Amino acid sequence: MKKAKVLYVSQEITPFLQASEIAKIARELPQGISEKGKEIRVFMPRYGSINERRHQLHEVIRLSGMNLIIDDTDHPLIIKVASIPTARMQVYFIDNEDYFQRKAVLTDDKDKFFEDNDERSIFFCRGVLETVKKLGWTPDVVHCHGWMTGLMPLYIKKMMNEDPHFTNARVIYSAYQARFEGSLNTKLVTKLEQEGFDKNDLTLLENPTADNLDKFALTWADALIKGSSELSDEVNTFIDNADKPKLMYCENEELVEACSNFYDEILEETTVLAD
Repeated sequence: MKKAKVLYVSQEITPFLQASEIAKIARELPQGISEKGKEIRVFMPRYGSINERRHQLHEVIRLSGMNLIIDDTDHPLIIKVASIPTARMQVYFIDNEDYFQRKAVLTDDKDKFFEDNDERSIFFCRGVLETVKKLGWTPDVVHCHGWMTGLMPLYIKKMMNEDPHFTNARVIYSAYQARFEGSLNTKLVTKLEQEGFDKNDLTLLENPTADNLDKFALTWADALIKGSSELSDEVNTFIDNADKPKLMYCENEELVEACSNFYDEILEETTVLAD
């Protein structure tokens, strides 16, 4: 049996950011899955608050240089990489001067949510997909962590569905308690239509709240995970009622084993359907 390939896409990973629930899981889970014998790649945004010297980030010239057009504006894609020596794990960073150079993560110094967080999410998701293609790597599983990855299932299922790198990839979305107040930019649907998506597929994003973004990601994903012990009532009910493979919340010490088995079950189910 071939070694399964798992792509991890997370909005936060420690030690590059503070140790939130998402950041800790996105750091420990890939290491554990790698130690289980699966091949991994790991991606996160290169926020301006990340100390490049301390974490020894460096640009990967052969992967950088592409421009991504978002809302009719060109944005250069820069790829950086760093290692976590204690985990024998590399992390790829999606960088861009317009979106990720500011010395903050999601809010400004007055704790106001950035107006362009919707475009930052688009850029991050597209940047990951383009970089994976440049790497010539074909993931069997794409595991998304956090609302900033909420558009990734849509991109894979609708834009990359005929690309050989992603045609057979199974997308898993982990929903977490971490949310944002209010909503993303209300022009998100228009921007995604410019990307080539059908408006009928974007109904949930007409009011792009945190709950709706989670539900949107869960709608397009192949399998679902409760990443936190407590979720909003809306998201919790949505997962419970979804007719898809799902993994209930696991304590950290159980998560690696549970996810490894979950990946295997999903991939085995895919193989059976293909046969």
